[in-house]
Amino acid sequence: MNPFFAFLLGIVQGLTEFLPVSSTAHLTLAGKFLNVIDPVHPEAWTEFIAVMQLGTITAVILFFRKDLWNMGAAVWHDATSPHGTEGRVTVRSRLAFYILLGTLPVALTGVSLKHIIEGSLTKSTIVIAASMVTLALLLWFAERLARRVRGIEQLNWKDALVIGLAQVCALIPGSSRSGTTITAGLFLGLTRESAARFSFLLSIPAVVASGVYELSKIQGTFELGAWNLVISTVVSGVVGYASIAWLLKFLMRNTAMVFVWYRIALGIFLVTLLLGGYLQY
Repeated sequence: MNPFFAFLLGIVQGLTEFLPVSSTAHLTLAGKFLNVIDPVHPEAWTEFIAVMQLGTITAVILFFRKDLWNMGAAVWHDATSPHGTEGRVTVRSRLAFYILLGTLPVALTGVSLKHIIEGSLTKSTIVIAASMVTLALLLWFAERLARRVRGIEQLNWKDALVIGLAQVCALIPGSSRSGTTITAGLFLGLTRESAARFSFLLSIPAVVASGVYELSKIQGTFELGAWNLVISTVVSGVVGYASIAWLLKFLMRNTAMVFVWYRIALGIFLVTLLLGGYLQY
């Protein structure tokens, strides 16, 4: 690892964190090509990625700062208002609750399967390739079959729980946090923009918790260099902010089929490299 590699990895993280193509998969593949992943200590790479994601999650917080502020104000208002006892909870308060509810599945799974997530299985190229193609097919079905008529204000607690369960699949490299949650949102009838917006908001608690936890174990991350980590994190945040703005505008006017074909093509390409002996399993 060196500052130039760290800069490149920050760009990869920023570009792919919010697109339904899996940032973990792209980072791991880039790390393998750059030869910066230690097969003896794969947990160091997991820690590096988790802390780097604090950059992109900062981009989410800044981009949706008005939404987050309004949700916080609504929760406070509903909690302190006498009308709260009559069940008159505002849409913004419900959305804040749904974000927390949707976070529970991935939080519980992440804690329970911590050693597997940090192990070599989640760095496997064949797992990444299989996940790439599998989610591509699910996203394709969602695009073909979903009605896409509901806005984010029409979410209910069941929707939040289903999307939260879909987020658990993002622990498998190649699945993509945004990919799994946007796909679930589409199947539930959300518009593409609403599915993406809720996906980004839903990512905040889990990614912040994961990043802070790994940051507390900083000695593992130092194996790849503290300064390198700073570079990657800052670059990922800047690039990530631009990626959010672009994707929301893109999904307002276009389908997600370009990501479906990209995922399938990348999956096939990885299998070809594996069979040719150019990549390790």
